[in-house]
Amino acid sequence: MNVILLGFPGSGKGTQAKAVAEKLGMLHFSTGDIFREEIARKTPLGGKVQSYLASGRLVPDEVVIEVIKSRVTGANKGLMFDGFPRTVEQAQALDEFFEARGEKVDAVVFLAVPEQEVVNRLASRRTCSKCGRIYNLNSNPPAAEGKCDDCGAPLTERDDDKPEVVAKRLMVYKDLTEPLIAYYRGNGVFLEVPGALEPPAVTEGLLAALSGKTA
Repeated sequence: MNVILLGFPGSGKGTQAKAVAEKLGMLHFSTGDIFREEIARKTPLGGKVQSYLASGRLVPDEVVIEVIKSRVTGANKGLMFDGFPRTVEQAQALDEFFEARGEKVDAVVFLAVPEQEVVNRLASRRTCSKCGRIYNLNSNPPAAEGKCDDCGAPLTERDDDKPEVVAKRLMVYKDLTEPLIAYYRGNGVFLEVPGALEPPAVTEGLLAALSGKTA
């Protein structure tokens, strides 16, 4: 089964994609994680995308598609996509990729979270500078202030979580990404799950929504 998780920045896509992928034995692909890894390694791709991420703009379609294809080719498990596709053009490219493999997108799930809740979450989000674990200073703080529970590295605020960038990210999302909902509704694979609940409850909601796709 191949699944796409959609939602506003800060809606919890990354946390939920990892949880559901682990429970269902799927491979989790996060474009955000991949890009941040490339930036940390100071690769040519990392240098190319850093300016886009820091300013809240979307990375160009051709770059994203190239990265996804290179990472997904050869995968022999179901795939869970988090942060991709973000445009209808990317969705069409992914459909073509799966068609060539004799596969398809089985489900597209939108995490429904009120916009103000998203803004509040992003303002208090912190990320481990080493392992990438995500914390929320209000709902999921680290045991020791400013340090990751897993590896002890410092926690940082991402450039794209700063208020002025968040406003632009939400605007970009609405302009370019929301049309994906209409695209996938037309394909008959669209589902919606409440995303403003406690994380374990959201995970259960996702698993319940996907249960019909695995039957």
